[in-house]
Amino acid sequence: MRNIKIIIDKWRRDLPVLLLVNTLIAGLCTLVSDMSYLLDNLLISHSIGFSIAVINALVFCQAPHLIELPHKFLFLRLIFSIPLGVFCGFKLASWMGAPDVLAYFWVNPSQQWRWLATAALLTTAATGFFIVLYRAQTYRAQLAIEQQQLAEAKQSELAAQLALLQAQIEPHFLFNTLANVRSLITRDAALAQTMLDHLNHYLRASLSRTRKRQVTLAEELDLVMALLAISQIRLGSRLRYQIDVPADLHAALLPPLLLQPLVENALEHGIEPAVEGGEVRIVVDIAEQLLRLRVYDTGLGLNAAANQASGDGVGLPNVRKRLETLYGVQGRLALYPNLPSGVISEIVLPLSRLNH
Repeated sequence: MRNIKIIIDKWRRDLPVLLLVNTLIAGLCTLVSDMSYLLDNLLISHSIGFSIAVINALVFCQAPHLIELPHKFLFLRLIFSIPLGVFCGFKLASWMGAPDVLAYFWVNPSQQWRWLATAALLTTAATGFFIVLYRAQTYRAQLAIEQQQLAEAKQSELAAQLALLQAQIEPHFLFNTLANVRSLITRDAALAQTMLDHLNHYLRASLSRTRKRQVTLAEELDLVMALLAISQIRLGSRLRYQIDVPADLHAALLPPLLLQPLVENALEHGIEPAVEGGEVRIVVDIAEQLLRLRVYDTGLGLNAAANQASGDGVGLPNVRKRLETLYGVQGRLALYPNLPSGVISEIVLPLSRLNH
């Protein structure tokens, strides 16, 4: 039903122009022949014009890949639609009472070739005009759709970034860190100062990332390392971590604050609740020409992480939404069990690098 409505709207929009062009062609053909043929020329011109328009609507609208041919292949459409449309138009006009021009041509071609050549030339010009008009309308419609999608994507990304900012600076993280700083001040002032330095670096980096549309993987890892350094001071020997990222991928581009929620989720729902703690491992590589970021933890397992991913928190759901908005099916977030214990959080997105 939607396609039928689109076709009806297109015909309603283009019909006045089609009538005007057909009438102009009939008038020009009459000027080069005889004024007594005006009515016949009008009938023939409108028959040919509508025949070509109907052929384009029935054939090319049913085969969208033909419509999208580059401009250099436009003549293929003309070669198909014009001869068939002219032939059908002449026959339709003769059926409605106009002279059968094609029959006269075969009987006396010397008298008809000039009129046929003029009609063919004008018809070709008119058809070309309509095809160019159609393509211009199509491109304008596509541009409007793309602009709307871009505006919606920017709006969604801004909302997601604000939500992610809330996810990073949750009270429990700040309260736990500040409480540890307070307890360290009397026991180990130097370590307390180190934790404050890491917290300051983390907060500054976190806030600056929200103002960018893209960051390098190196910048994202810098933020994650500050988070891990703070967490290791808090958790001590209960937290171990390692980062396995090839140097040539440090310039890879990704949306800001994309890896950090995965690491924070592994710490909060995997390592911290586990009595013996565990290990967090970050691995980045290329899989099937896509950038793949994985965060392994050996914490409590998938059930604990799933509670946060299903809606109790805002970190992972916003990561998933941002990936879908920015990359469609090429961007995804998935959680897997990390046997014998823990979770693997995996992000996949198109690979792009910073141009130096």
